[in-house]
Amino acid sequence: MDKKERELVFEKAKAFVNEAGQQIREKIDHPRTIETKSNANDLVTEMDQKTEEFFAESIRDEFPEHKLFGEEGFGHDIKDLNGVVWIVDPIDGTMNFVHQKRNFAISVGVYADGVGEIGIIYDVMQDVLYTAVRGEGAYKNEVKLAELTNQRLLVQSIIGLNTTWLIPENPYVNHNKLLDLVKKIRSTRSYGSAALELAYIAEGVMDGYLTMSLMPWDVAAGKIIVNEVGGLVTTADGKDIDMLNRTTMLASHPRIHSEVIRNFVELKK
Repeated sequence: MDKKERELVFEKAKAFVNEAGQQIREKIDHPRTIETKSNANDLVTEMDQKTEEFFAESIRDEFPEHKLFGEEGFGHDIKDLNGVVWIVDPIDGTMNFVHQKRNFAISVGVYADGVGEIGIIYDVMQDVLYTAVRGEGAYKNEVKLAELTNQRLLVQSIIGLNTTWLIPENPYVNHNKLLDLVKKIRSTRSYGSAALELAYIAEGVMDGYLTMSLMPWDVAAGKIIVNEVGGLVTTADGKDIDMLNRTTMLASHPRIHSEVIRNFVELKK
């Protein structure tokens, strides 16, 4: 993707996100049709589906050669990231959307031959837009975010961590080591939206986010935005993120990344 094409796609993507956000805000108090997917807490609403359908139609109209990789089934059957692929989560944080009517986001990552070119995370109800274009830094409402260059210590850090991973029966990770991490750091947070937690790392209001189960649309935009301020995004054990399948993830300030992996993450095989 050359610079001219990237700029065009970026402007169109922002326009799509803003329009989708306006539609969600206008209907936020309407009665919901709520269904479940993989389990009773994995929610989906008609607004998730309508929003992804809007992106599918908008991308097809403007960029018919591009593909959509999405959560709700309106995209393509993606087997690889060849060409230009939009990885879209129409509502990241559906449980928050249903129960709180806030703390959810639209997440759009645009990848060209597997390279993250554009990342957009929109906090719909707060009207806050986080954006990044590869090599051009990251922005919050068009104000450039500072790079993560301060000498952050782990004992001073705030890390996003779902308490699910602290339960002994969790199938993914040694919970005792994570309990040691909780004791080591300053505090934990759990916002219920991976996209927003990644945006907060880029903004510098959180220092890390550790999770055992994300899909590509949860991380696609945030990975680009965090990378643009110098943050690191890997699997929980330090490998490259698989952008086609479910994955673990550690996103963090570069100063603490290897320490968390080395001392506090022991994945179950």
